[in-house]
Amino acid sequence: MHKAFLKILVNPIDNRYNRKGGTKLKISVAGTGYVGLVTGVCLAENGHHVMCVDIDDKKVSLMEAGISPIYEPGLEELMNNNMERLHFTTDYQSAYKDADVIFIGVGTPEKSDGSANLSYVYGVAEQIASSIEKDCVVVVKSTVPIGTNDKIESLIKSQLKHDVNVYVASNPEFLSQGTAVKDTLHTSRIVIGVEEAVAGDVLKEVYQNFEAPIVVTNRKSAEMIKYASNDFLALKISFINEIANLCEIIGADIEDVALGMGYDGRIGNKFLNAGIGYGGSCFPKDTKALHWLANFHDYELKTVKAAIDVNENQKLKLIKKSRKYFDSLKGLNVAVLGLTFKPGTDDLREAPTLVNIPLMLEDGANVKAWDPIGIDNFKKVHPEDVTYCYSIEETLKDADVCFIFTEWDQVKHFDLSNYSKLMKNPIVIDGRNCYDLERVKDAAMVYDSIGRETIHNLEVSLI
Repeated sequence: MHKAFLKILVNPIDNRYNRKGGTKLKISVAGTGYVGLVTGVCLAENGHHVMCVDIDDKKVSLMEAGISPIYEPGLEELMNNNMERLHFTTDYQSAYKDADVIFIGVGTPEKSDGSANLSYVYGVAEQIASSIEKDCVVVVKSTVPIGTNDKIESLIKSQLKHDVNVYVASNPEFLSQGTAVKDTLHTSRIVIGVEEAVAGDVLKEVYQNFEAPIVVTNRKSAEMIKYASNDFLALKISFINEIANLCEIIGADIEDVALGMGYDGRIGNKFLNAGIGYGGSCFPKDTKALHWLANFHDYELKTVKAAIDVNENQKLKLIKKSRKYFDSLKGLNVAVLGLTFKPGTDDLREAPTLVNIPLMLEDGANVKAWDPIGIDNFKKVHPEDVTYCYSIEETLKDADVCFIFTEWDQVKHFDLSNYSKLMKNPIVIDGRNCYDLERVKDAAMVYDSIGRETIHNLEVSLI
């Protein structure tokens, strides 16, 4: 049966040969968030027929019209280039019933105890079980705790409505928001976790036009690869932030330190930018999930726990720095540059601003905030107590202090002389080290960054 199934899927002479060479498969994708939509669009770009499923009618209508519901550079253009092979629907039964491969790309948000919420994943699994009418491979793209693929397989097989063979595979994503399209089309590796060889062979056909090494392993190892990769990067960020904090104390420069470390091939120069911690949808959630899993099995991942603790403390670094200049922010005009957790996305998940701006408001500050694309999302959290500006200049006007939370290019290339021209007190506290210190030394401002010398170029001391 296995061989017969594989032959049906990959036989190049049965009119399933795609325009780019290789087998054309009928693929369905559950979920149209960052993971699901980017996966679906990129698979269509590589010649497959893709049906993306979502429960939101309005969202589906937007996507059918070629409009991406999420902000991701290059995604909407790629959608429109592949609309002849790419479709969107709320009808999961029709999408799943005769699919060769079904990807699960729904969210696994963090629960209050730090564990992953798998309700959306299991919900899709139940829909698949009730819908499929032919042999297929179900691929879990969502980040899930180790052992989840086994549970999904048991759930689907226990609720099947038709006599079909189902193979469940783990295929974790390694994309970053802001570069998700590039990360998918030009991925560093493709990880396939399977228990049956036929499922691995089918996924190799899915990815045959992707020029990337393929790692085939068992499902639990594939699940662990995802968590271990993200948690290692989180460790690296927390480590460099700890070193940056020590650099401030002893008078070393973290950028010089990171440069010297990065030349070591065993370390590398990526994820060595000191700042105010990591945010987003992956690192915070995945570190907590792996920490929770270890504790559940009576084991403590001390390094991961340390990374979590360091990151939480680092988020408050700028507020703590402001106490050098002001006993309180009460009545002060505070300028905030950047709201999202990083540039290139409108995502606010675990962004430091979500912690810091409430503290500023509680302290009695008058907060004005700018972000090129994140304002609408932030308004959902703070609709009235923050003044939103649509230029950096407007944000800085008459400000007593400026906090930089996101290293947008507009901020990095901003004329430093404007800080003293526009602000009442040109005190800039930068959580992302946007400016070269030699450049700052020519400007009339106080510039306090992470892990570096504080530049104090005002004639009258404000400290």
